[in-house]
Amino acid sequence: MGILNRNSEIANRQLTIGNRPSAIYNFGMRVRFAPSPTGYLHVGGARTALFNWLLARQQGGAFVLRIEDTDTERSSWEMVEGIVDGLRWLGLDWDEGPDSGGPHAPYFQSQRVERHRAAAAQLVDSGHAYYCYCSPALLQEKRAAAETAGGGWIYDRTCCALSADEIARLEAGGVPRAVRFRVPAGTTRFVDLVHGPIEFDNAVIEDFVILRSDRQPTYHLSVVTDDIDMAISHVVRGDDHISNTPKHVLLFAALGAAVPSFAHVPLILGTDKKRLSKRHGATSVVEYRRQGYLPEAMVNFLGLL
Repeated sequence: MGILNRNSEIANRQLTIGNRPSAIYNFGMRVRFAPSPTGYLHVGGARTALFNWLLARQQGGAFVLRIEDTDTERSSWEMVEGIVDGLRWLGLDWDEGPDSGGPHAPYFQSQRVERHRAAAAQLVDSGHAYYCYCSPALLQEKRAAAETAGGGWIYDRTCCALSADEIARLEAGGVPRAVRFRVPAGTTRFVDLVHGPIEFDNAVIEDFVILRSDRQPTYHLSVVTDDIDMAISHVVRGDDHISNTPKHVLLFAALGAAVPSFAHVPLILGTDKKRLSKRHGATSVVEYRRQGYLPEAMVNFLGLL
């Protein structure tokens, strides 16, 4: 794979998010597996973890386990234990993580919320993001009107046109506000280490929310902030994240960070050519252990799939 022959371009870098300078990074390849504990470790996640682990071990780099548990309603400790047990059964050890610690702790995303909020504040201060006071009801009304007219709709930057007096009035009234990233004009490009050059027209990317009105960060802000803090040099994940990557590239740049190398691997599909799910018989990795499969056989299967 081309991934194995590409060296990290990120080295000796000092980054600042909010008012807190991060560590000075001097490292080789660093990858991460960042599962969400809203379900057990299934075949697709296990294969992604395996690819990251193999890459780190082949390059003498670091393999980081980060638990992305910001979906508090669906996340559970039972699921975290299931993910950890599945990885250990497969023989995939990590150099940094929730139980082993490391220089970039904490490794639970829910414990890093203040860091994410600081990053959002930095983006607002630098002009890369702005406050949005539009209510969910208003946004839904505009979206429905566009769909009725037979067209698509992306956020129309209503709040970018607010005067200083209007903003002061909204602030004085305690109107809830989200934070939106200001997508610049032009094109966002990146070289995928699996697919090659990929580009997106920024005109089709709306000013996306990075901090909700309840001050909870969105996935895009959390994952980029954590990847910066943890000095991740290579992001290996499924093809379903390709559409997220231009947003992440823009966030890395706006936060003054080097963009990591991206590698998006094909998804595992069922017989109907749709993403593997429970209806296809997608089984927890731990269940294969209960059925008597050897971990070596499972690793071999995942590596060749």
